[in-house]
Amino acid sequence: MAAGRPRQFDYDDALDQAMKVFWSKGYEGTSMPDLTEAMGMNRPSIYSSFGNKEELFRKALERYSKNAVAFFCEKLDKPTVREALGAFLYGAASTFACPKSPRGCMAVQGALVCSDEAEASRLEALGRREDVVKLLQGRFERGLYDGDLPKGTDAEGLARFYTAIMQGMSVQSAGGATDAQLHMIAANAMKVLP
Repeated sequence: MAAGRPRQFDYDDALDQAMKVFWSKGYEGTSMPDLTEAMGMNRPSIYSSFGNKEELFRKALERYSKNAVAFFCEKLDKPTVREALGAFLYGAASTFACPKSPRGCMAVQGALVCSDEAEASRLEALGRREDVVKLLQGRFERGLYDGDLPKGTDAEGLARFYTAIMQGMSVQSAGGATDAQLHMIAANAMKVLP
């Protein structure tokens, strides 16, 4: 008897489903049964198409980060630092509270704390979080050049401060903070911009 054709699947859709599971449950909280159910694939198919759990997490995080970086670049491409930072913080607040996706940020929620066996996944997520620091630092350096920020402003320190605010909003969102509460945090953070 001839074997039937293998069931076709949409790679991007399956990866999106895996991303949502890792985003909501974290790397270590996600089991292979969680992934097989969400992706609609059996283990051998997942391994064949995406690799092991760690490789799948890396691919899902890469997809998430690509979208997040594009989102943040758009927000930061405003004429002034104040407008750019406002778009960045308020945009993050709205995104973190969006009911159509898991709460918070996958790079923060996905692998903040991991066992020794998951260290590679934790480091991968850390690298993605550092990308946001670099984006903000670059925008603040441009603001210094344009005269939007006072001379002597520490662009890296300011970038780390506002990244910490954004990451805190992510944690607050995962804990149930509302869109209004996250916007209040963003509004208060804007008040301390030099």
